[in-house]
Amino acid sequence: MLPPRLFIAAPALALLLAGCGRPSADSASGPARPVVALVVKTLNNPYFIEMQRGAQAEAKAEGVDLLVQGAEREVDVERQMQIVENLIQRHVGVLIVAPSGSREIVPVIVKANRAGIPVLIVDTRADATELQAAGGKVAAFIGSDNYAGGRLAGDFAVSRMNGSARVAILEGIPGHETGDARLRGFKSALAGHPGMVVVASQPANWERDLGYNVCQNILQAHPDVNVLFAANDLMALGAVEAIAGAGRTGKILVIGFDAQDEARQAIKQGAMAATVAQNPARMGAVAVASAVKLLHGQTLPGEIAVPIELIK
Repeated sequence: MLPPRLFIAAPALALLLAGCGRPSADSASGPARPVVALVVKTLNNPYFIEMQRGAQAEAKAEGVDLLVQGAEREVDVERQMQIVENLIQRHVGVLIVAPSGSREIVPVIVKANRAGIPVLIVDTRADATELQAAGGKVAAFIGSDNYAGGRLAGDFAVSRMNGSARVAILEGIPGHETGDARLRGFKSALAGHPGMVVVASQPANWERDLGYNVCQNILQAHPDVNVLFAANDLMALGAVEAIAGAGRTGKILVIGFDAQDEARQAIKQGAMAATVAQNPARMGAVAVASAVKLLHGQTLPGEIAVPIELIK
């Protein structure tokens, strides 16, 4: 059966065609090299393109073949699961996944376990309760503390607004572990400040266009909003466009998450106030380095943290 269509960025294409999921050799006399697969949520998001670049650089340094694959849209959980299942059938050496669905990833983790393929989870955790109930196991989680990042953003908003503001929030995908943790962290920072009032909190599914539309609706319903927190930079940048369209650039404190290049530029221009940096390139590099350790029979700590910082 032909594998499902894969959506990949151009820089990954050569590696994908060269690897095809099987061990490779540089020449007829060279030894086969192990294959590591990285499955991200989408390669239409600069955040995961940065993760891919970091992973590719580390794979080159380590001498392993890397496959990088992802769905066209971050919300397409089913497509991501199909991609993972196909890689299990190819029997890659190590499987690295940034789950689009924390619960949905569990069955394919179990399948990889049964196939003897080590699994590393990056960026977004697999649901621990579901994983334990299914008898699944991951070698390690590699990522940032999203709760702490959300709290960092919230503390910044409280400080800048002197504890008094009308706050709007653009959430990620409902029920998604990453977005939920960022949201909890942000709200926890506001909790001790009754003057920080959340007047609207709506999902925009990590997408820029939806961030624009949702923000536009929020501004119409709540024209007194003066702080907006978006759980990722794409939604924040969509909000920046909506705010500009309403003639309110510089009048609303916009805080994003991910520290993408365009968000950093928006901060320099005054259209955004801050963003939380996770360093996805570092995540990708650490994930591949960890995969190589697994291939060499080494054990890993259960969690490998990648530091965060506030960019303002």
